[in-house]
Amino acid sequence: MKLGYTLLYVDNVKNTMDFYCNAFSMQPGFLHESNQYGEMLTGETKLGFVDHAIASTHGFEYDKMSLTAKAQSFEIALVADDVEQAFKIAVEAGAVPVAKPATMPWGQIVAYVRDCNGFTIEICSPIN
Repeated sequence: MKLGYTLLYVDNVKNTMDFYCNAFSMQPGFLHESNQYGEMLTGETKLGFVDHAIASTHGFEYDKMSLTAKAQSFEIALVADDVEQAFKIAVEAGAVPVAKPATMPWGQIVAYVRDCNGFTIEICSPIN
């Protein structure tokens, strides 16, 4: 088995995709004509977004994320060559800063923001 998708349930798929284009320099890969499902170009493992209207048909309850909700116990990690610049661009595009870039004891540079839906995004340098 392999990891195929990470799907985030959001209020507005199109707006979220636009945010990820602006904040994280990603490119859209697919947006269904209904605007209720979309994917970003992220390599083999897809980062996708599902509208709450569709997600609510999956047969289980879940907590909706928002910028006022407490962060959940997971993060999406995005690797950048220049973490400080990527952090600056993300914040200028509307990401909420959580932790400024810092060098970790293992040598990796790591920063944190919350996206337009409240999900925690780690912006980090590659681990060599």
